[in-house]
Amino acid sequence: MAKAYTLGLYEKAMPKDLSWKEKMLAAKGAGFDFIEISIDETDEKLARLDMSREERLALMELMSETGVPIRTMCLSGHRKYPLGSNDPETCARGMEIMEKAIRLAEDLGIRIIQLAGYDVYYEEGSEETRERFEENLKKAVEMAAKAGVMMGFETMETEFMNTVEKAMVYVNRVNSPYLNVYPDLGNVTNAAVTYGTDVEEDLETGRGHLAAMHLKETLPGKFREIPFGTGHVDFEAGIRKAWDLGVRKFVTEFWYVGNPDWTEDLKFACDKMTKILQGNE
Repeated sequence: MAKAYTLGLYEKAMPKDLSWKEKMLAAKGAGFDFIEISIDETDEKLARLDMSREERLALMELMSETGVPIRTMCLSGHRKYPLGSNDPETCARGMEIMEKAIRLAEDLGIRIIQLAGYDVYYEEGSEETRERFEENLKKAVEMAAKAGVMMGFETMETEFMNTVEKAMVYVNRVNSPYLNVYPDLGNVTNAAVTYGTDVEEDLETGRGHLAAMHLKETLPGKFREIPFGTGHVDFEAGIRKAWDLGVRKFVTEFWYVGNPDWTEDLKFACDKMTKILQGNE
């Protein structure tokens, strides 16, 4: 009987000098179902948006050959080129990135693009940046609707959108089936500590609008590179609540930081999350 969920692996959990085939085989060997591709703010990753037709076809062939597809995209390139920027050129570049990311997703069969929940990042936020963000977001959602690609806000580490409740403000304003929330359980946990709120109650505010979930370990005030099992995230409770809310696609988010036993890290994370997920089937 087929599983009731799929569990993906964030691409940055593996050494970046690996080929796509090596990454796919490593993910498969650890037990993951798919890979989440990273399109971050580096020139190297942004260049992927300009892959040739031949490169896209070759990547599709690798997915078929290895049996490990790329099914979600972490689009964090908007941190450098945010949709609410005060600089017209930066804003235009952000929209260009959005359009190309949707086209790449359409070509590769990527189902969900995770959007960074920032109006701006390296600038000071204001009413104007928020209004510009919303205006450009609506244009982006129209592009996604045309392609049939879903987008979901990641709950971030900044005040602008560090909770599901805050993300839902924009989801409700846009009111499209192509814009939902793709929460980061670790970031939501940190926000709950900051505000003295409840993780499950925050997830509940996204009922009917949660597309997938990032499973990331964090500590109060620390959002990255925390090994699974050493932080304060209650994965069992978070996954159970997400499951109740209809989430069936999950991605383990962590990073390769030079550990020679990185393949064992992958297996550990996969086994840990699989055990919890199977308890909900």
